[in-house]
Amino acid sequence: MAKTQLPKLDTLSLVTMGLLMALQLVISRFSVGNSFIKVSFTFLIVALLAKWFGPWWGMMTAAVVDVVGTLMTGGPFFIGFTVSAILGSLIYAVFLYQKPVTWTRVILASVIISLLVNALLNTLWVTIMYHTPFWGLLPVRLVKQLIVTPIQIVLVYLLLQSRVIQTIQERLNR
Repeated sequence: MAKTQLPKLDTLSLVTMGLLMALQLVISRFSVGNSFIKVSFTFLIVALLAKWFGPWWGMMTAAVVDVVGTLMTGGPFFIGFTVSAILGSLIYAVFLYQKPVTWTRVILASVIISLLVNALLNTLWVTIMYHTPFWGLLPVRLVKQLIVTPIQIVLVYLLLQSRVIQTIQERLNR
C-alpha cells in the first residue's frame, strides 16, 4: 500500500512559506497597467513557492491564498479561480521543483499557464460567473497574454536565478 503524504517541513520552511503567502496577499493588492492590461506580480511568489516547496505545498498555499484573498477583498468567491490558482502552482512545480532553472523550463511553464489557465480556464470562469460570451472575451484575453507572458518569463527567470534567491534556497535545503 503506497502512502501519499505531504513532505515534512522544518520550522524555517514553515515560516518562509507563511511569509511568502503573506507577501503574495500584499502584492495581489497592487497592479501595474490600465484597465485593458493590468498585471499583478503574484506569479513571482507562486513560482517561488512551487520551486522551493514542490507541487503539494505549492498547490495548498495557492488554494489558501486564493480563498483568504477573496475573503479579504469581500469579492465574490468562485471555486474555478481556486482551481486555476492550484493548476498554475502545479505547472510551475512540474517544471521547476528540484530542477535547474533554465529558459526552456520557465518558458514552457509560463506559456502553459498563460494559455491553459489564464486565457482558457479563467475566461471560462468569467463567462460562468458573469454570463458573458466566451468567444467574445477570449480574443481580448489572448492578446493580453501575448503581451504579458514574455514579461512574466523574464521576471520569473531573473528572480529564480538571482543570487539572493539561490542563497535562501540553499539555506532551506540544509
